[in-house]
Amino acid sequence: MTDTRDERRPAGELEAAVMAALWAAGAPLTPGRVQTELGAGLARTTVATILTRLHEKGVVRRERQGRGFAYLPVQDAPGLTARRMHTELDRDADRETVLARFVAQLNPGDEQVLRQLLDGDER
Repeated sequence: MTDTRDERRPAGELEAAVMAALWAAGAPLTPGRVQTELGAGLARTTVATILTRLHEKGVVRRERQGRGFAYLPVQDAPGLTARRMHTELDRDADRETVLARFVAQLNPGDEQVLRQLLDGDER
């Protein structure tokens, strides 16, 4: 039986929870194991659907384990955030304006970090 709470939670929230479980595990997890790790009353089919969507987006990779698959993240959390930022940037034809507005809205600390990175002070 599917928990009705599954249907009310935003997909992004569920994806984030699944990714957090995968990062914490440090090893490939099956949908059933992710479900156990989340402990949030989610149906296994819901977890499997989220993992399939993440795989289709290229965020996780999967490897055959028995009759099913085990999933693991392709990138760490900062890498995934950077990927999302690139995806958003690619959606707009006027990249220069998007970047200018992004930089204009940075707080002073983030602006300083960005300046250091652009000057070659890689992290």
